[in-house]
Amino acid sequence: MTDSLGQYLRRERDVRGMSLDEIADRTRIAVRHLERIEEGCFHELPGEVFVKGYLRSYARAVGLSPEEVLGRYANEQRAEYVQTMPVSMSTVPEERGRRFGLAVALVVFAVLATLAMSFLLRPRTQERPEQLSRRGTLETPSHARA
Repeated sequence: MTDSLGQYLRRERDVRGMSLDEIADRTRIAVRHLERIEEGCFHELPGEVFVKGYLRSYARAVGLSPEEVLGRYANEQRAEYVQTMPVSMSTVPEERGRRFGLAVALVVFAVLATLAMSFLLRPRTQERPEQLSRRGTLETPSHARA
């Protein structure tokens, strides 16, 4: 079983006979933050940028390669992220779901476009000439009947 990053850093510090106070003096990182690092509680630290900076400084103070320590951190975080991902219970392939959504969107667009065109192209009774509007209500003149 491999050590976590915090355990690895603590072990390397102990091998060199250094205390957390010495590391704090060299790095100007608060002892409470160094404790969180060694416990692996990175989520309790101020932020990702600070965590990486703390790890880089800690590695230099102990005599380790900062790139190796940051690489271990990235792998540990990636493994943690992958383990906590929820399993999808969907039996429909994602691509099929996207195609179905696209088809629904196209149908809705077509219906809305048809309604808009019918509204815009519909004849308006107010715009008809007066002669055409009254044609059905007036009787035909007597000279036209013959």
